[in-house]
Amino acid sequence: MMNCHCNKNKISILSCLDLKAFFFDMDGVLFDSMPHHAEAWTYAFRQMGIDFDEYEAYMREGMTSAGTINEIYRLKLGRKATEEECERIYKIKSDYFETLGETKMIPHVTDILQLVKNAGLDIFVVTGSGQLSLLDTLNDHFPGFFQREKIITAFDVKKGKPDPEPYLMALQKGNLKPDQVVVIENAPLGVQSAVAAGIFTIAVNTGILKDEELINSGANLIYKDMKSLYEELKTVIK
Repeated sequence: MMNCHCNKNKISILSCLDLKAFFFDMDGVLFDSMPHHAEAWTYAFRQMGIDFDEYEAYMREGMTSAGTINEIYRLKLGRKATEEECERIYKIKSDYFETLGETKMIPHVTDILQLVKNAGLDIFVVTGSGQLSLLDTLNDHFPGFFQREKIITAFDVKKGKPDPEPYLMALQKGNLKPDQVVVIENAPLGVQSAVAAGIFTIAVNTGILKDEELINSGANLIYKDMKSLYEELKTVIK
């Protein structure tokens, strides 16, 4: 699989794939929800007396909640969180997230979804999120694009991103091979997960991370926004 970090004409490599489906991450790809997630995680950890900032939240995007909490506990406190601590922190985080207002869609991602659908390609969501307010409203925000059996969430896996399990599960559900799929991600751990599953992965840097974080994670292509990706995708997907 080629690794390309310069966008010019590189999207044409997709025409070499036996393309059957696109897998989309949710937070930061479909919804502009990461600012709210980052603020909520920061608030929850600080409520527990643990120093944490929003950049750290972006770097752990895609992990399950338990994975995020346990990693921070090991890093900051030198131990795993107890089950009670995990439940308490995640409840604080989830409740605070709900106070931050409606989450908007990422600009131009609907154009990409429509392009993919018009081409007759399958569409899956592969997310580490368990935020019910977003999962429950996927079809309200994106009517006609998603089917429940083609959505992989934190509730469906034992290992979250960066483990390949979420993307391997999507491949299995779709009866698809890695070279028949393109992943759209925005987070280093999500990119690592998709690349580990052997799938061509496009990263769109919709957040606050440096491009180097996505390059180092193994993204095949990187775009600054969905509009730029859409303009190039429509030259190779008919």
